[in-house]
Amino acid sequence: MLASGAVEAAQALAELTELSSQVERAVVLRGDGSVLASTGDDATAESLGRSALELVAAAFELRSTPEEVTRVEVELADGAVFVLCEGGRTIAATTGPQPTAGLVVYDLRTCLESIDEAKPRRQRKSKAEDS
Repeated sequence: MLASGAVEAAQALAELTELSSQVERAVVLRGDGSVLASTGDDATAESLGRSALELVAAAFELRSTPEEVTRVEVELADGAVFVLCEGGRTIAATTGPQPTAGLVVYDLRTCLESIDEAKPRRQRKSKAEDS
């Protein structure tokens, strides 16, 4: 049985691939780098996830300041790879040739945000409850 976060992530990825014709494969990684959900089999998810983390690490190495890397794009002859890091999670996706980068990034960010919105939120105590 999948944990609640994995169910929301799998559903968000299903919606992503249904709505975004440019995204071919995608994976969402937890903060520790493990796969939370993916659109492919386990081997494909692990491979894409590992590559995404390596791209983020390489981008970090190239930075002159220790700011967090939030986005990496690599365009190849037969497609592209996009990686976004937000809220302790990473999402990576592959596309076909000549994707509309802004649209793909928007779709990936929306997917990550939909997973975050599905997380239960702690309710704040009122001042009366604190007394």
